[in-house]
Amino acid sequence: MASPLKDLYSPMFYSRLSDSLTDVLPGFDKQAFTQQIYTPAFDNMELKERMRHTVKTLHSFMPADFKEGVAIIKNLISLLREKGIGEDGLAYMFLPDYIEVYGLNDYDTAVDALEFTTQFVSCEFAVRPFLIKYHEPMMKQMLAWSKHENHKVRRMASEGSRPRLPWAMAVPALKKEVTLILPILENLKADPSEWVRRSVANNLNDIAKDFPEVVLDIAARWTGISKETDAIIKHGSRTLLKQGHTEILAHYGLHTKGIELNNFKVLTPKISIGDSVEFTFTVANTNTDEQKIRLEYAIFYPMKNGKFSKKVYKISERIFAPKETWSINRKQKFIQITTRTFYVGLHKIALIVNGEEKATGEFELCSV
Repeated sequence: MASPLKDLYSPMFYSRLSDSLTDVLPGFDKQAFTQQIYTPAFDNMELKERMRHTVKTLHSFMPADFKEGVAIIKNLISLLREKGIGEDGLAYMFLPDYIEVYGLNDYDTAVDALEFTTQFVSCEFAVRPFLIKYHEPMMKQMLAWSKHENHKVRRMASEGSRPRLPWAMAVPALKKEVTLILPILENLKADPSEWVRRSVANNLNDIAKDFPEVVLDIAARWTGISKETDAIIKHGSRTLLKQGHTEILAHYGLHTKGIELNNFKVLTPKISIGDSVEFTFTVANTNTDEQKIRLEYAIFYPMKNGKFSKKVYKISERIFAPKETWSINRKQKFIQITTRTFYVGLHKIALIVNGEEKATGEFELCSV
């Protein structure tokens, strides 16, 4: 079993960090730092709590002046790079967090620190409070960063401006003023870095949840620029495709004329948590021309209030030859995870062909 993420903040981590701090922070007391880290509450802290605890503990050893603190952070990052330690490592997200916590009232210094630090460890979360407090100048800065020579800075411009960035502070203006985000994405749509392009796609997918017409317009304008840009559009349209949005389905030539789905059967009408629901069906292209077919299935999970929560899963998307038939068998295991609570009782399952539900079935989840 994998160790909990919070264990990234381990004795080895703090020992290495302390050794480096000793070299860049005059008067640093490694023993005192370690004692302040390991409070009685430390063991029960989760990942983000340990990160913030590290920030606050470090601050008690840092200069009171934020500008001086940033100079030490830069020296620390340079030293860690020389040692080959920490680059892009999740544990070192405490460095952007330090800027977020103690730099919010020093915009210019913080912006410089974010630009430098994100080239070592991503600052996409740390920019969020600055987008709230300094929205207009910060959006201009994000646009400037989208043309930066370093791909990690360019990615921060896209990822940090996502309207629905997971696990991040909400920035309400980003959900309302998508016109401010679009120039950033335009600058990055043909970026040489796949990491940056994937961020652009995720940003588009966020936008699609509130402004589908904006993404549909972008899909029409960007299609055919390059295979990489086409991939951005496809990944950025994934929510619209799962929703069966008519216009995006038409954009990709996904229709159901001449497509037949037969022999759908739920093979496991009763399962327990830990078991798999299994089903089978056949799909056929009866047309005389080849046809792109996107196959998905939806599971309708019962919720505590008696309603159902629908979750769509992709099976495949490919070109079917004329008269081609394909038999499909799928399983999905019901493993308890922290992001979903399973409730026993009747569950529904639906097969989706090119955005349209074509067949439905049921199965029962039992407690044992």
